[in-house]
Amino acid sequence: MKKICFGLALMLAGTTASFAASAWKEADVGGHKIYTDAHGMTLYTFDKDGKDVSNCTGTCASNWHPLKASATAKDEGEWTVIKRKDGSHMWAYDGKPLYTYAKDKKAGDMKGDGVGSVWHAAKAI
Repeated sequence: MKKICFGLALMLAGTTASFAASAWKEADVGGHKIYTDAHGMTLYTFDKDGKDVSNCTGTCASNWHPLKASATAKDEGEWTVIKRKDGSHMWAYDGKPLYTYAKDKKAGDMKGDGVGSVWHAAKAI
């Protein structure tokens, strides 16, 4: 994944924050640069997803919450809005849909990293 600087994204958006920049941020957790949602909750990718396709539905989506995007949100560089099978919209980075994990209770938790060997913290490079 390409490194995107939150401050740069805000500068490029002018005086109002962009849709993508208001949905995510970059954080340093335990020496790792990761992406989080706007509240500092770790974002994850799912190996069973396709490029710009979320395969996490039903019970999966109850435990792994899609990073929601409004229907009017616009793609911004590597950050894209994808439509889920239920018609809702979510954010993806570099084609990988992004989720938070229900067992992460506070900002900085990374309890989902490595779950089932298919869930991974979305790491910034």
